[in-house]
Amino acid sequence: MDQSGVKSVIVMTGTSGAGKGTLEKPLMERIPELELAVSATTRARRPNEREGREYYFVSDETFQQLVDEGAFLEHVTHPWGPRHGTLRSEIDRIRGAGRVPLLDLETEGAIVVRDTVPGAVTIFVRAPSFDELERRLRERATESEGEIGERLARARDQLAQADEFDHVIVNDDLDRAVEELTGIVRRALGSAATMRS
Repeated sequence: MDQSGVKSVIVMTGTSGAGKGTLEKPLMERIPELELAVSATTRARRPNEREGREYYFVSDETFQQLVDEGAFLEHVTHPWGPRHGTLRSEIDRIRGAGRVPLLDLETEGAIVVRDTVPGAVTIFVRAPSFDELERRLRERATESEGEIGERLARARDQLAQADEFDHVIVNDDLDRAVEELTGIVRRALGSAATMRS
């Protein structure tokens, strides 16, 4: 598989409720060359969402067509329904603008990128404890009780995979976790620049 032009991607993964999105916002403020890759999804668009900002919203048929065409760098189907994936064209768009793609992925997708994109840096974010993770998911209140149960069961499996990634960050204190994450990404981008020169 030709991965030319797909280098220096930063991959954030971890369990639902670990706080990946909370860490990504200050990370991008500190390292402005990062740009969050927008995923394609089959889930319905919510009223406050805009095409191309939160997601690229596509039908199941279109998603499958893109899969068949090899248009995705990675893609997953959630047990509770919608499919999500990172389009190769999105990575090309970000890199074409001279920026570094930041991917927020499920653990399966992160492993695919780790194994197929040379120089990919993978970072697993976890809550300080399973009880805290459950509290965060319930506080968020965006899922039904059944979906929360599924996410918690899934989180146990994902936590068992944490050591498969380059770095693990415990999101116990936001400022400390952002500092640690920023240091990891700056070192990664610095070494990638050195390798290219």
